[in-house]
Amino acid sequence: MDLTLILSFIGAAVLLTIMPGPDNLFVLAQSITQNKKAGIATSLGLCSGLLVHISAAAIGISALLYQSSFAFTVVKLFGAGYLLFMAYEALKERNKTSTLKEQPSRTYLALYRKGIFMNILNPKVSLFFLALLPQFINHESGSPALQMLLLGLIFIIQALIIFFLISIYAGKLAKYITGNSTLLRRFNLTKAGLLTLIGIQIALSKN
Repeated sequence: MDLTLILSFIGAAVLLTIMPGPDNLFVLAQSITQNKKAGIATSLGLCSGLLVHISAAAIGISALLYQSSFAFTVVKLFGAGYLLFMAYEALKERNKTSTLKEQPSRTYLALYRKGIFMNILNPKVSLFFLALLPQFINHESGSPALQMLLLGLIFIIQALIIFFLISIYAGKLAKYITGNSTLLRRFNLTKAGLLTLIGIQIALSKN
């Protein structure tokens, strides 16, 4: 593949990754309410979910999903429901805890699994890759499917780097929140509100 094309893709991928969204929010939230390792575990789960979407885009499943309004609606509603459930959990944390140390901790494996489910249950991710990856395919450079897989792996690598940085710096921020019950309650309320808005947005979106 052409180096200029790859660099252009990396630039687009970085910009899209740092844009506010459910993935960034979830990594940030886990890093602040627990620690940077929790954010990293979540990041690994989210990026593992990306493997499913990228593979689907490469072999055309995403195109079938896009063409089937029923299939898209079912996956979309599952994803929206999952985000609303996480918003409910955030509200429970707000009402039942007063300090960061009292926040209910989850195992890193549980956070890894949650990241996978959260990513896979968002059909917009599949459609995103279906729309993005073909724009950077050079038909003279071999199999389009292999090129899409390569670009997908590049996307995952840069996403992991960005998510890891978010985890590290958010983990440091947590030191200033420890013991501040008012700030922590506001953070959980904000987290719940944003997850709710994103869930509603996904539920109302059209294919």
